[in-house]
Amino acid sequence: MFLRKISAVIAALFVLAFACDADAQVYKNGLIDKTIALIGNESIMLSQIEEKVQLMLANGIAPTEEKKMRCQILEQTLQEKLLLNQAKLDSLTISSDMVEAELQSRVDNVLYRLGGEAQAEEYFHKPLFRLKEDWRAILGEQNLIQQEQRQIINTVPQLTPSEVRRFYKRVDKDSLPIISIQYKLRHIVVYPSKEEAVMAVKEKLLEFRQRIMNGERFSSLAALYSDDKESAMRGGELGMAPKNLFWPAFTDAAIALKEGQISQIVETPDGYHLIQMIEKNGDMFNARHLLLKPQYSTEERMKCMNTLDSIRTAILSDSITMEKAALMYSQDPMSYLNGGLMVDENTGSTYFEKDQLKPSDYAVLKDMKVGDLSTAFESQDNEGHGQIIFKIIKLEEIIPSHTADIDRDFIVIQNYAQNLKQQEALKKFMEEHQKTTFIRIDDMFKDCDFEMKGWVK
Repeated sequence: MFLRKISAVIAALFVLAFACDADAQVYKNGLIDKTIALIGNESIMLSQIEEKVQLMLANGIAPTEEKKMRCQILEQTLQEKLLLNQAKLDSLTISSDMVEAELQSRVDNVLYRLGGEAQAEEYFHKPLFRLKEDWRAILGEQNLIQQEQRQIINTVPQLTPSEVRRFYKRVDKDSLPIISIQYKLRHIVVYPSKEEAVMAVKEKLLEFRQRIMNGERFSSLAALYSDDKESAMRGGELGMAPKNLFWPAFTDAAIALKEGQISQIVETPDGYHLIQMIEKNGDMFNARHLLLKPQYSTEERMKCMNTLDSIRTAILSDSITMEKAALMYSQDPMSYLNGGLMVDENTGSTYFEKDQLKPSDYAVLKDMKVGDLSTAFESQDNEGHGQIIFKIIKLEEIIPSHTADIDRDFIVIQNYAQNLKQQEALKKFMEEHQKTTFIRIDDMFKDCDFEMKGWVK
């Protein structure tokens, strides 16, 4: 729990920075803000605790737990401040590049959510440069806390295989992670020919562009024909947003436009766009777009399905193995050399849980038995937002849901044990530094039943 608690507080801290004015001295309903804890050279304000309580209540935590909630939040904040205090004593330096990148991302999100710089300044009652200063300071503290936390964790050596096995022998098996049902699959993938479909899309967009130039409203055509259904309801309007929210090709084309001007055809992983600039404001802009995605003809779809049906028939008649057929015919660059064996790109695992599979794949897979070979079906690849593909899949193995086992789930057990060791190291650090750090907590929190007993001296 220790690591998760600290991470949760760090994540929540910045959300709260957006919700309140850090300079405020009077809290809600006239309550005067005050310092409720000192830890080393760091202080904790009542408003910090109360704002976090309100956030948790808004997320559905029962009001009857408010007292316990306040005590938990205070202890989590004390943990943060102890790490921050030590980070400064250790002369750790803020990673400016990381802070600035995170700050820009946060500012962009706020501006997008509120509708622009003027709206953000009105909402927070501060000019944007002051808001950035405040948020930069908060992010800087987060960066130091995370560095100190990593520094402590890195003192824990990587567990050896024999240590992991010893851990597994003595651990309460009911405490181990539950592994969801997993599937091992092979597939053969065929891509439809894009040339005709893309040509048809481009011809349609050129027709729309000419109609707009002849006086038709961009918004009317977007509402009727755009494949982006959400923006189509607004006549294609995207709303004021930071430029880095969009694909680079889209942003470059949009920024080059004058207000009211219409772009040429722009290709992104989403499809093909026409863009009309509405308004620019610094690094933000509002534009309309009309998106068309390639639509494959019935003939092209049937061609792909028939190809896969022929391959499936050959496999079922033992004329060719699934592995050799994948090597010869599959167009998936990630799997054809492995005989069609699907591999998770992030972990290298050949086992997939339900949530890791495409919905279309799982819809076919869920009714299959081990050894079954599916009929051909339509799915999506992993490029961009998913291009249409056609495939057949073979179910190689099913591992039922189970408690993590040392033989089948060694990496899971190893990570679980390593995480416990890291939590122990963090807790030991806290306990040792509680003894040598000045800590004073206001009497209004004296009845808190803290998890760690060294906060009140």
